[in-house]
Amino acid sequence: MPEIARLSGSRDWIDLDFVERKRTPERAMKLGIQMHMAGLSLSNTISILDILGVKRSRKAIHDWVQKADLQPVSGKSPNQVAVDETVIRINNQQFWLYAAANPQTNEILHLRLFSTTTTALTEIFLKELQQKHDVETAVFLVDGAKHLRAALQRFGLRFQTERHGNRNAVERVFREVKRRTSSFSNCFSHVEPKTAENWLQSFARWHNAPN
Repeated sequence: MPEIARLSGSRDWIDLDFVERKRTPERAMKLGIQMHMAGLSLSNTISILDILGVKRSRKAIHDWVQKADLQPVSGKSPNQVAVDETVIRINNQQFWLYAAANPQTNEILHLRLFSTTTTALTEIFLKELQQKHDVETAVFLVDGAKHLRAALQRFGLRFQTERHGNRNAVERVFREVKRRTSSFSNCFSHVEPKTAENWLQSFARWHNAPN
């Protein structure tokens, strides 16, 4: 799998400032986070760490990912931004995953989870995107969703309807997220929405990291 092949890449994108007691070597912690975000289950991750002489529980790996609070790097200036939303199920409840991606680099610019999809929530997502990145002159690539078009108009942002082409960047993000969660039917089980959103933000940071 290409994701697993990326385990040889740099781990500088993982910040361990949250660590208070160094019970685990930093290299092992970074490897554990990287392996899990690259697609290994928590069980497989602890098995590999065990081979390397580091014995930690599934909960420990989970906590490393959550406490690292990884997010996509801010300060990008894309020429185009592909925006869309899709359904994610958390404890059998439906949530909407909003995503913005740069179609020229395939980088994820911003992700958020909401309990529904409305123009007001779309405006919150766009405002956060504006705070993180310079998108004032970018062209937004959207589908025919009225609430998304209405929010972009209200913010005075340029957009064009595109169902294929460069807008496929955000569709690829959704396909990968759904593939990664397919083992539990695209449903985050036994977690709070905030925990699921933190995992998605960490996934985005891994997705954008250099090979």
